[in-house]
Amino acid sequence: MAPSPEATITRPNFVILLIDDAAFMDLGVYGGEAATPNIDTLAARGVMFTRYYTSPLCAPSRAMLLTGVDNHLTGVATIPEVLPPEHIGQPGYTMELEPGVQTIAARLKPLGYRTLFTGKWHLGSGEGALPSDHGFERSFALDASGADNWDDKSYMPYYSDAPWYEDGAPADLPDDFYSSEFIVDRMISYLEETDETAPFLAYLGFQAIHIPLQAPAEITAKYRGTYQDGWQALREARWQRAQELGLVPVGAPLAPMPPDMRLWENLSEEEQALYAARMAVNAAMLEAMDVHIGRLIDHLKASGDYENTVFLVTSDNGPEPTRGDNDWRLRLWMAMHGYHIGLDGIGEAGSWAFIGPEFAMAAASPGNLFKFYGAEGGIHVPMIMAGPGLPENIRQDALVQVTDIAPTFLEMAGAPAASDGVAITGRSILPLLTGTTETVYGLDEPIGIEVSGNSALIRGNYKITRNQRPWGDAQWRLYDLRQDPGETTNLAAARPDLMASMLADYDVYAEGMGVLAVPEGYDSHAILTRNTQLRQLRTYWWVPVVLLIFLLALLWGAWRLARRLRHTQQT
Repeated sequence: MAPSPEATITRPNFVILLIDDAAFMDLGVYGGEAATPNIDTLAARGVMFTRYYTSPLCAPSRAMLLTGVDNHLTGVATIPEVLPPEHIGQPGYTMELEPGVQTIAARLKPLGYRTLFTGKWHLGSGEGALPSDHGFERSFALDASGADNWDDKSYMPYYSDAPWYEDGAPADLPDDFYSSEFIVDRMISYLEETDETAPFLAYLGFQAIHIPLQAPAEITAKYRGTYQDGWQALREARWQRAQELGLVPVGAPLAPMPPDMRLWENLSEEEQALYAARMAVNAAMLEAMDVHIGRLIDHLKASGDYENTVFLVTSDNGPEPTRGDNDWRLRLWMAMHGYHIGLDGIGEAGSWAFIGPEFAMAAASPGNLFKFYGAEGGIHVPMIMAGPGLPENIRQDALVQVTDIAPTFLEMAGAPAASDGVAITGRSILPLLTGTTETVYGLDEPIGIEVSGNSALIRGNYKITRNQRPWGDAQWRLYDLRQDPGETTNLAAARPDLMASMLADYDVYAEGMGVLAVPEGYDSHAILTRNTQLRQLRTYWWVPVVLLIFLLALLWGAWRLARRLRHTQQT
């Protein structure tokens, strides 16, 4: 039974545990293969949400989580890596938190909260744009979409290095660095170094399970046989498990694998072993993160803070579909920077592992598609909340979204309503958590989501969605999520009035939030490739210059040699 609102403890501590690119069913309590006992224990102690929605890309989700404001109003409408030239510098598309946008850290700090940050930031770089500029008292932050998990280096050509900052100043990593371990270690040290009598907000942005997938070999070994039957088998197994757990209705259809994806049986035995091993590292990286989350929990128990701490566990978006073996430029860059994509030492230092689109599609089961897209696989992710005054061992099926987190925490802390700055667009879910209401959004209240043309609008049990290239066709579709959570049957033709009504709601959302339409034929992969090449050219401009000088020197030498030979022949 849920406690009364009066039972809610004021001024609790807050711990945000943000996973990178985890699918809805990746965690053990949601039916995933990875062992996540510490997260599962938090779920048993609190509330496990089954209809929580985020954005399809990391930075917009993080902006909304930290501010409670729609991503277009924060300035982080999308990520820099897929920003088309037409949107550069436009309001809402500056790729950093814009003036007037306040984080929960900035709102809690005046109330006496310690505000602490470790891990991935990706919300702007340089002067005025780092966590230390947005309310965090202490921070050790990665200002990039990702980085290596074993070494202090970049993970892809888009970045020349791994830009880590401590309290706003460039920082180095320890020699024994492993990302999940270090993120927890540094947070524990911040908790010990700051006023231990004051409440705190602790935000941990894990690199797990963003590419490159990397994990300790002894944990990876546990999953070596788990994925040997391939992606279609995994997709169907998770779908069956989702029905058994009541996450989807029994008999709910499962979307087929897209026709452009490879068939598992068409891979060679060596390719099958390699991809199965990559998924093993994926699971191991989740387990390794959970192990270190357990160390943080143990610390909070030892310090006496555990019972008065509200924990949030969620993911920024669905699973990552990027491949690292189908682009010669990326493979060349890897070779030049000490990476390999082979089976030997997979997941260890120097390994650049990935699951690819097929296993991403399988991981997203019972949803459709994955990260980047407005389909269920891209935006429907796990969320767990546990702590003082909240019900225990409850599964919550009400619709909630990422912008609802910040106002919920602020209400729990007793923060006064802000009188200035950009207004919060989310809603507090505290009445839902304390049992005074059964819903946050009524059946006729729409919630809109858009990132780089990948869009969704959910109203009650219905959803319209539009997915851009390369895995979509930029066409709107209508689904009944109650009966068809896998998005297999487009109802647009059968329900034209409903479709028109929801499209009108989306237009209201887009206009109100300042959504810019993407250019005709927009393809996020093509834009990513273009932006990466431009970034590489700016970073490594000297390489073609040196090659050109070398080539000119060779030509000049050849010309001198030819002249000498002609002179010799004439004499």
